[in-house]
Amino acid sequence: MTKTLTAPRAKAEGSRNYDIKDISLAEAGKLKIEWAEREMPVLRLVKERFAKEKPLEGINIAACLHVTAETANLMLTLKAGGAKIHLCASNPLSTQDEVAASLVKHAGIPTYAIKGEDRKTYFSHIVQALAIQPNVTMDDGADLVSHIHTHWSAGYSKVIGSTEETTTGVIRLRAMEKDGALRFPVIAVNDALTKHFFDNRYGTGQSTLDGILRCTNLLLAGKVVVIAGYGWCGRGVATRAKGMGAHVVVTEVNPLRAIEAAMDGFEVMPMKEAAKKGDLFITLTGDLNVIDTEHFKVMKDGAIVCNSGHFNDEINLPALKSLSKKIRTVRPFVEEYSLKDGRLVHVLAEGRLINLSAAEGHPASVMDMSFANQSLGSEYLVKNARELERKVYAVPQPIDEEIARLKLKAMGIAIDTLTPEQVKYLNSWEQGT
Repeated sequence: MTKTLTAPRAKAEGSRNYDIKDISLAEAGKLKIEWAEREMPVLRLVKERFAKEKPLEGINIAACLHVTAETANLMLTLKAGGAKIHLCASNPLSTQDEVAASLVKHAGIPTYAIKGEDRKTYFSHIVQALAIQPNVTMDDGADLVSHIHTHWSAGYSKVIGSTEETTTGVIRLRAMEKDGALRFPVIAVNDALTKHFFDNRYGTGQSTLDGILRCTNLLLAGKVVVIAGYGWCGRGVATRAKGMGAHVVVTEVNPLRAIEAAMDGFEVMPMKEAAKKGDLFITLTGDLNVIDTEHFKVMKDGAIVCNSGHFNDEINLPALKSLSKKIRTVRPFVEEYSLKDGRLVHVLAEGRLINLSAAEGHPASVMDMSFANQSLGSEYLVKNARELERKVYAVPQPIDEEIARLKLKAMGIAIDTLTPEQVKYLNSWEQGT
């Protein structure tokens, strides 16, 4: 993380087991949570079953997630299943303070999250969430699991497994597995088809542009928008920017994704060339210094730069600062860097997740499937932890398909089923043309 954030800290009151901005915001948070719940029918069905069966009874869960109204509904589902929960933020700028207040006041869930918290507070909140001595952890970026592994102690030895929400987190966890460092099994929720096909493509696609437009009031039509990375998130943002009239340029390091972007009708080129053309730059790679010194040096006067990957390392802000003579905030979430040669470069949300920093993140109907995966993934861990190795696992296909089935049902969509004759044909080799 490249920049320290500041925020008013809640005062400690004796042994109070939460740290939020203002408990008086709880009523507004409750309304926000209820509004989101209306668009989360799959999670609602999971919650109803959990309330009856209590599959998480006696399980302590430490969750490090974006503290939003959608996440609150996940927490309520886990609690209905019998779990005890501690929740902390997975990003310093993504917390909805009113939601955090409602979770504490109305749900009794210890929550440690303040929008704009500084780096020290952010990591202290992770420690406070882990004080529950979890059996299961939930992560969004792997900061919580990383802390466990770098500060392993008897208090963490009860962990039977974890779930991970993001591409960035899964990358880190697979690296840990490869190095033999992973101490318990992890369910890669991000890799579920009902997660990354929808959350990453439709959710990130819409919410990224939502965050950009809220803080800039920019007209996308006619602008050159540079998308760094053509994974599922990049695909989603590129498609929606094109739909709003932008000329979209894609940069990639993967030749297969570059071909796909070209076949989808986008111009593809290296970032060093795109840097000269772009009006708006959006990084979605999960990698380091995707926009670097050489790129800032050739950008147009007035270029806008932002990130929709998990961490703020995709944009080399220290490098930009070294090229600048002055930095000022010109709008909420917009910092203007005055370069020494007279050009201006604007950075949105301090290079952090633009969709959650300047907007509200994904629509609830998208997070419905992602958090159904989290809930059912946790249940799967509890039931099968003894048989699982210290590896990163995909969400089991039957869970993925059940979530898709429930979503279709909620949308009022029916699909065909195979006849016995068709099943026999697909499972045989004797019949042909």
